[in-house]
Amino acid sequence: MARHSLSNDQWECIKDLFPERKATGRPPTDARVAFNGILWILRTGSPWRDLPEEFGHWRTIYGLFDKWNGDGTLDAILDRLRTAHIDGEVIDNDLWCIDGSVTRAHRCAGGGGKKGIRTNQLTMR
Repeated sequence: MARHSLSNDQWECIKDLFPERKATGRPPTDARVAFNGILWILRTGSPWRDLPEEFGHWRTIYGLFDKWNGDGTLDAILDRLRTAHIDGEVIDNDLWCIDGSVTRAHRCAGGGGKKGIRTNQLTMR
């Protein structure tokens, strides 16, 4: 199993959320392969055009991502996988940790500018 792919148990948990294959027309992209491609993009942060060919054409996978995101399929998948992990006691539902660290930057890094007003000597005469 690839690092970014669903395990067989995870796939069994969510496979009924995807539409059934139609008997006629062009054969659709395998939902498991397409979903693994979406996970690869989300995990790596790569552009869609850099999706490896093993997942299919990037436009097809992006189209499915957009469709599933719009109709709520991805939310249902996330809820079901989260519930399975909590019920399987993989995630402790009582303990949640939040990183509260702060990274400071100079005021000018946030667009605040430097102290004082810079003046152009030519315009001040």
